Amino acid sequence: MGSWRELADRNRLLTHVPLGPLTTYKLGGPARLMVEVEERDDLVSLAAAIEETPLPVLVLGRGSNVLISDRGFDGVVVHLGTGFSWVRWQEGLVSAGGSTSLPNLARAAAKAGQGNLEFYVGIPGSVGGAVRMNAGCHGSETADVLEKAEVFDLLDGTQSARSPLDLQLGYRQSNLGDLEVVVSASYHTVPVEPDVAEGVMREVGRWRKEHQPGGTLNAGSVFKNPPGDAAGRIIDEAGLKGYTVGRVSVSQKHGNFFVAERTATAQDVHDLVIAVREIVRERSGVELIPEIRFVGDFDDEPEPPPAED
Repeated sequence: MGSWRELADRNRLLTHVPLGPLTTYKLGGPARLMVEVEERDDLVSLAAAIEETPLPVLVLGRGSNVLISDRGFDGVVVHLGTGFSWVRWQEGLVSAGGSTSLPNLARAAAKAGQGNLEFYVGIPGSVGGAVRMNAGCHGSETADVLEKAEVFDLLDGTQSARSPLDLQLGYRQSNLGDLEVVVSASYHTVPVEPDVAEGVMREVGRWRKEHQPGGTLNAGSVFKNPPGDAAGRIIDEAGLKGYTVGRVSVSQKHGNFFVAERTATAQDVHDLVIAVREIVRERSGVELIPEIRFVGDFDDEPEPPPAED
């Protein structure tokens, strides 16, 4: 247990940490263990610790695309701390640490006169999460702008640079495994007047305010968009806006956003996702694929209640 002790001695190892506050849904139980990573040596120690005592691993960024079970996560959560929140630039290239928030990255690049990343202002995730999920919006995605990502592999304690091709970035997916941690990423940029970039970001913000349920407990898009279509439109066409399970509802503003009350449970969210998927399949024949990631144990998938007219 030497490596676990090293992490504990450096105040990096925490036990029974509530995970809800680390997600945008604010739901879910505790982690058995959590390692707050502040430097590369912490990852080296963690890799050795996992080799000593294999445990399930969850790399958790800003929790904007994750639903944690009410029972929590019986493993070790890897959370990159402030040591991995930074932005640096040179001509034509911007680099950022894995825990850097995407809106902060977009604003820092714009202020430095480097464009291409303005769309990130509309995504409430982290750099690491964006690489893992190939995050995107407004017609742009991470694969379009990524030069490379530095990835630390907890399986063997090595770090390597990965290109978008290496990462096999696809629609809201990559080939990164549970034991791989994005520690930083570098992006192609183009020269831009800061005022112009600010204008683009204001437009992204305006669009989000007009079309998405801001100020609510949600995790962004619940389902991936089917090819050539939009999940929100399909859900709306199925008459499911406002459809409720427990204390979670399909947003009246955007069908692909599910909004939770503060007294909701993670199981409520899970059950609504399953119910909407089943009803949409029955009514339109479309198989919606969740974009949100379910972590931990949930009760068996319920039979969906009859949809309200």
